Amino acid sequence: MQMQGQEEKSVARRRVEQLFDPGIFFEIDPFAQSECKDFNMEKKAVPGDGVVTGFGGIDGRRVCVYAQDPTVLGGSVGHAQAEKTRRILDLARDMKIPVVSLQESPGARIQEGIESIKGYSSIFYGNILCSGVVPQISAILGTCAGGAVYSPALMDFIFMIEGRSHMFITGPPTIESVTGEKVDKEGLGGTRIHGRVSGVADFICKSESECFQSIRKLLGLLPSSNEEAPPFVNLDDDPMREEEELESVIPDDPKKAYDMKRIIRYVVDQGDFFEVKALFAPNIITGFSRLNGRTIGIVANQPYHLAGAIDIDASVKAARFIRFCDCFNIPIITFADTPAYLPGTKQEHGGIIRHGAKMLYAYGEATVPKITIVTRKWYGGGNPAMCNKEIGADFVFAWPSAEIGVLGAEAAVEVLLRREIQSTSNPEEFRELKIREYRDVFANPLHAAKKRYLDGIIEPRQTRSVLVKLLGLLEGKRQINQYRKHGNSPL
Repeated sequence: MQMQGQEEKSVARRRVEQLFDPGIFFEIDPFAQSECKDFNMEKKAVPGDGVVTGFGGIDGRRVCVYAQDPTVLGGSVGHAQAEKTRRILDLARDMKIPVVSLQESPGARIQEGIESIKGYSSIFYGNILCSGVVPQISAILGTCAGGAVYSPALMDFIFMIEGRSHMFITGPPTIESVTGEKVDKEGLGGTRIHGRVSGVADFICKSESECFQSIRKLLGLLPSSNEEAPPFVNLDDDPMREEEELESVIPDDPKKAYDMKRIIRYVVDQGDFFEVKALFAPNIITGFSRLNGRTIGIVANQPYHLAGAIDIDASVKAARFIRFCDCFNIPIITFADTPAYLPGTKQEHGGIIRHGAKMLYAYGEATVPKITIVTRKWYGGGNPAMCNKEIGADFVFAWPSAEIGVLGAEAAVEVLLRREIQSTSNPEEFRELKIREYRDVFANPLHAAKKRYLDGIIEPRQTRSVLVKLLGLLEGKRQINQYRKHGNSPL
């Protein structure tokens, strides 16, 4: 008898083989079948109940996977598929190894009614139990709708593919019938929407092959579970390397923008930076890299967008990334250059107070090593938002170009000396004089260093070597917070 698992390879099995090291994948429950007899289901072939589950190796490390098969009832989730999926999630959690889901499904299998809803709920609970224990990565390889989008949403990272991946709760026909609104799949839940607008997707790829390679790269940066340190990889990059190019990155004009990613790439090992949510909230940068072979998480303001101001989307993006790093023992390096939170009625009405607090909570809650480098502006609420010592940074250092205070020089002089300016014979000349005086005192990092707000002032070219030394010192950091069931994050 020819076994089900050995028949002509399904779409799901081909995808699994692309993802894993050759010849390493071991399938579990290949003969599972739907027990549904309604709507003539007993006459339909449902091999494996539409999902391939098992484990294998990626660069020599064990990883669990569940891959939906769109050729089997569209990949819809029935009771047996849900049980297989939940089992692989439980195995991943118990064995302390990452889990990857390859998703393409219209959601719950209508023929199975409440059984499919029970099944989906079980999967969601499995995702929740895995959260913070093992990394969970989801790849959306086609259209996912209804319940099929919530398991990925409960995982840590979502990959999508341009022109192929779509995610939405209800599809275009339902929306049109209920609301009268006409929209196609791409405009409703394609990669442009979820990569740039909603922020649901963390990575946008051009092909399945690129997607699988990116998943492998991400896994290579992460520990297998919360009980491990991130993997060490020697990239043969001098830890004490100094970059003279960093001395000229910051423009002389404090109003001019520059690319913070240049600084990141000059500092990290081999200039390799793996950015997360690159298209969403570009005024803040999040991603992974290595310093002296050790994985680090990086959070940085991006002066090229909104002058590095922190808005609602940036706050949520950064907070979630910080919490992930803390879950999996990944030190956090913060590069600060921000005029503070973005003002305006749109932000206030959208809840910047609540959403902005998420960054404060995430940094304050994190117990991993935290180091902040101030490259230029660090004003007002941007201080704690970008991890000052009072919110939990282990060390804070600044470049000579740093400007640290409650307000920028122009705004501060306008608030403090408005009447004096108006009463002088030459208001503009007096204003410029006071701005220069304010900047000389408060825009100079020496003032903050004397107040012990900073741990020191370093030359830009020294940034890499200083970070390597500090991370080496903090390698044994063990911070135990007071017991509580859990805090109440401002969600």
